[in-house]
Amino acid sequence: MSVALKVTGLAAGYSGFRVLDGFDLDLVAGRITAIVGSNGAGKSTLLKALAGLVSRDGQATLDGQVLPAGSATAAVRAGLILVAEGRHLFPRMTVLENLQLGGWLLARRERAVRLERALSLFPRLVERRHQLAGSMSGGEQQMVALARALVGRPRLLMLDEPSLGLAPRLVDEVMSLVRRIRDEDVTVLLIEQNVAKALAIADDAHVLERGRLVASGPASDLLRSGLVRTAYLGL
Repeated sequence: MSVALKVTGLAAGYSGFRVLDGFDLDLVAGRITAIVGSNGAGKSTLLKALAGLVSRDGQATLDGQVLPAGSATAAVRAGLILVAEGRHLFPRMTVLENLQLGGWLLARRERAVRLERALSLFPRLVERRHQLAGSMSGGEQQMVALARALVGRPRLLMLDEPSLGLAPRLVDEVMSLVRRIRDEDVTVLLIEQNVAKALAIADDAHVLERGRLVASGPASDLLRSGLVRTAYLGL
């Protein structure tokens, strides 16, 4: 199994306080890796640091290519795309316009091909493509955010709390879509508050506490572990 993302000695934080310090992580290509942990453990900081949204030290490579620190554009060019918590759509633009923006770094012809492929995975959006994104339900907006990321041709797709604020039925639908994205040969790094759902769809998993990985292994094993069941599932 090849390593898609390799993180070595990563340090990142805010206002001089390091949330992560000396953090190492390997992601296997073509798999879903879930990172779970309590609030403040450093999960979102990790994604933002890799995406170039906060400054960091240490080294990160994607498919052997060094990811420059502190540059969101460089991260996207390298194939790393973040779907941030809260979706961050353009509410006064249509679904189609939001999706087109996902391929802003691609040539027009490739953007059109990627757009059609993304819509084929999200047939509901085909019907709603001329609807304003801000008028859609939370679940539909999350689908737009996922589809927009796919248009950008990700090699690594990072998802920060994709189920946040969604009804249980829609959570299952979004998680199913994440699996379909993985089947498109996309490596997925998933941060998710719903620990049971995240571990149910992931291939690999890590538990992050206070900036350190305290448990790692196949997601199915962690789902059965006493640590996770006691600390996160209330069992």
